Amino acid sequence: MTEAFLQYIWQHRLLQGDLQTAEGLPVVVERPGQLNRDAGPDFFDARVKIGDTLWAGNVEVHVKASDWNAHRHATNRAYDNVVLHVVYKNDAPVTLQNCHPLPTLELCDHIPDALWANYESLMNPPAPLPVPCAERLQTIPGFYVDSQLERLLLERLERKCTLVRRLLDESHGSWEHCCYWLLARYFGGKTNAEPFELLAKSTDLRLLARWRDNPQRVEALLMGQAGLLEGDFDEPYPRQLQADYAALRQGASLTPMEPHLWKFFRIRPGSFPTLRISQFAQLMCQSQNLFSHLFDAPDAAALQRYFTLTASDYWRTHYRFGVPSPECDKHVGRAFADMLIINAWVPLLFEYGVQHGDQGCKDRAVALLQQLPSENNLVIRQWRAVGLAADNAARTQALLQLYNEHCSRRDCLHCGIGYKIITH
Repeated sequence: MTEAFLQYIWQHRLLQGDLQTAEGLPVVVERPGQLNRDAGPDFFDARVKIGDTLWAGNVEVHVKASDWNAHRHATNRAYDNVVLHVVYKNDAPVTLQNCHPLPTLELCDHIPDALWANYESLMNPPAPLPVPCAERLQTIPGFYVDSQLERLLLERLERKCTLVRRLLDESHGSWEHCCYWLLARYFGGKTNAEPFELLAKSTDLRLLARWRDNPQRVEALLMGQAGLLEGDFDEPYPRQLQADYAALRQGASLTPMEPHLWKFFRIRPGSFPTLRISQFAQLMCQSQNLFSHLFDAPDAAALQRYFTLTASDYWRTHYRFGVPSPECDKHVGRAFADMLIINAWVPLLFEYGVQHGDQGCKDRAVALLQQLPSENNLVIRQWRAVGLAADNAARTQALLQLYNEHCSRRDCLHCGIGYKIITH
């Protein structure tokens, strides 16, 4: 038996039989209270009728009643308003700080055996499984799973919007700057997200807009600000970029980043920051008002075309400055373009809808995910292996949220699908 399971039973009123305190007084639960995940009693604002008296206050849950004393709750003022002690085994009398006895409700005879058995099957499967409910998943009605995934998708969008709100606050409410910084961050991938965001913040968007008709100047500006034009070069193109950046520095107050901030180790050459910066430079040349341009895109296909970017010609034979490589186009692949839409543009559009009270924008954001193909990663392949496939990015985003927030943590007690399995 675990305290988390007892909290779950109490929260969802899954008890059987007539309840009574250790003193024999009948207990009627009018409201179990609000689960508290922080310090203090487990449930706030409960309403419990004990005997003829209706109590409003807090509820504390333990496996053993003696845990109250072991945790020193009797001397903690935060527990003074506890009106009921809910335990699996009542092995010791307990009192409040004022020495008054605390009413105790023992649950060992009121928990249906099937609930604990179902919960144990999730926590301790007979064989290693990619997700705890793999063997039981097909018993859950499809419409119920779909409804849970819809809720999880909105949860994931809300989580991603936290970054949008941070950048929007830092840009003093400028959607254009927020869009610019957010896209830059995702151009860096997981490894170079921070330096790419720093690059965008150190390079004035207005300066980029001034030179948008000269892609080489834009690339020189970004490469120079990234600190990647330091040193001596033998080839003409990087030397020209150096000269262009030097000219730009004369007319503007520019401070390059430290080049050591960029990571090349254990990254596929196609994702090297040099290539991504060149591709990002092409993006910045496409429109003076990036956010507005993306906002007007009618569908996901238009956005995919917009993110079809190719690094400048020099990079056909290079991955790094001064290091020749076999010739090939260095363009943004479809998967990378979809990643930019999923992780940067969709949350930005969704948050715009939230802040402007525009449900249409929020619906458009979800619709874009539904138009994009499903993602292909280890987590999604695991879901596919247990029979939960996805045919679009909206569903894969929901499945990622389900796995990251519940399955990987074995947090079945706070999962809608887990609830269905435990209680049926």
